[in-house]
Amino acid sequence: MTGIQSTMMDDYPLTLTQLLEHGRRVHGNSKVVTWQGDHAREHTFAETYDRMERLAAALTSLGIEQGDAVGTFCWNHQEHLEAYWAIPCMGAVLHMLNIRLFPDQLAYVINDGGDRVIIVDDSLIPVLAKVKDEIPTVEHIVVVGDGDASELGRDVLRYDDLIAAEGDGFSWPELDERQAAAMCYTSGTTGNPKGVVYSHRSNWVHTFGASVAGLDVGVGDRLLIVVPQFHANAWGLVYLGWVKGADMLMPERYLQPEPLVAFIEQERPTCSAAVPTVWNGVLQYGEQRELDLSSMRWVVVGGSAVPRSLIEAYQERYGIEIVQAWGMTETNPLGAVASPPSDATPEESLDWRSRTGRIAPGVDMRIVDDEGSELPWDGESVGEVQCRGPWITRGYHGVSEDPEKFTADGWLRTGDVASIDGHGFMQISDRTKDVIKTGGEWISSVDLENEIMGHPDVLEAAVIGVPDEKWDERPLACVVVRDGAEVTPAALSAFLEGRVAKWWIPERWSFIDEVPKTSVGKFSKKTLRERHDAGELEVSSSVVDDLALGQRADGDT
Repeated sequence: MTGIQSTMMDDYPLTLTQLLEHGRRVHGNSKVVTWQGDHAREHTFAETYDRMERLAAALTSLGIEQGDAVGTFCWNHQEHLEAYWAIPCMGAVLHMLNIRLFPDQLAYVINDGGDRVIIVDDSLIPVLAKVKDEIPTVEHIVVVGDGDASELGRDVLRYDDLIAAEGDGFSWPELDERQAAAMCYTSGTTGNPKGVVYSHRSNWVHTFGASVAGLDVGVGDRLLIVVPQFHANAWGLVYLGWVKGADMLMPERYLQPEPLVAFIEQERPTCSAAVPTVWNGVLQYGEQRELDLSSMRWVVVGGSAVPRSLIEAYQERYGIEIVQAWGMTETNPLGAVASPPSDATPEESLDWRSRTGRIAPGVDMRIVDDEGSELPWDGESVGEVQCRGPWITRGYHGVSEDPEKFTADGWLRTGDVASIDGHGFMQISDRTKDVIKTGGEWISSVDLENEIMGHPDVLEAAVIGVPDEKWDERPLACVVVRDGAEVTPAALSAFLEGRVAKWWIPERWSFIDEVPKTSVGKFSKKTLRERHDAGELEVSSSVVDDLALGQRADGDT
């Protein structure tokens, strides 16, 4: 064999410890700011690093060793950020517990993860107390804050006391980049949640991939992290903000529009991230009083499809660019960001940002048909999205194999239905379980929802498929009307004329107080289907163009 066979480049381990040290040394004056409802508390990165060392030392004194799981049951704040770094860098596994899980699911994930210690906010003690007798692996509970912990029925440790008892300095161990760093469970809409384990290596490369893909965070930015730290690895933003030296603004429990806006107006973030529901709420609050959001350049929104009307409203009213991003717990989570091309005009930019996202460097993606055959990237062919890459999981914690979620050659079956164009922009049209088939043709519930939410009197809309004697299945639109507004099925049907194909327009409408959400803020269509099947939804009707339906079902365009 001839030629160069090896490299002199160092096989340096890609660990979070290396990124942690970089943030301390290079960005020690950057700040972590936590909102308290009417004021903020803050620590520099240098001070935060010292507190991380003390936390690692305290957990070590409690017997935590490499590979042990430490759960966090917290809002976004200073202490949770400290745990995000200290726990994996000491060789343990950060287990982010979803505060919105049902009690039986919460007990399941704690036991499945084998958590030995749980760090919990005092405001969340009543929630954790519901499972206090069902979590035998937990040896210690550490409470952030000085609130009453008697509901837990056991002695607790106080976070501040714990770290105050430790001296300066901690010797971070040398770690293998493939060691488990963190663990997050899926939202568990069907069956028990499933654990996704992130390695040091996956978090390291995800941090760089997110930066390259279009999350334009840097020194001088103030990053408002609204997306919960227990949701899909906080979208990687805790790591990205630290490495890039951006001030990190943590809203704690104050996620309602009024206190969140107060935080924004006082601390002047330049960028942020959250699910669409949060920004929809802020937009409605802006109809009650004038908001000063002038500090913000852009917001990345994910978790569910973003209505174009929401993107346009923020652009026109506040000059804020909303950019969609796509990902899953299984993808660490970033898979695509809808960053417009640099030469796009303002109108073209809006079109690009309204798409699901452009595939991130480091992510391999394909779309396949029902037989598993790969489809072309022509912007028209539609199939299930499958992906793989250095930060995408190949399986679940404690599950030997799962052929429904992973192909034999290692591709993740996302369950999303989409097309991809020649520039790598994907457009999700539905979930495989939510797509509506009527008269032999498909209707995208996501696209239909977005058009309905473009109506000025509609706050939210979720579309589900319901049985139909003639067409097998037809869309039922579940609509939340804005306060003080009135709208009828006929008016909404007329609004959709020319915006969607005639045969897409629903003849069944249900006006509801709120669209039910999953534990991570997505529309829970499963709940709506259950409510419909149980006869709990009051359904109104509008006229359907039966001729248009018949023509389309027969294949006549």
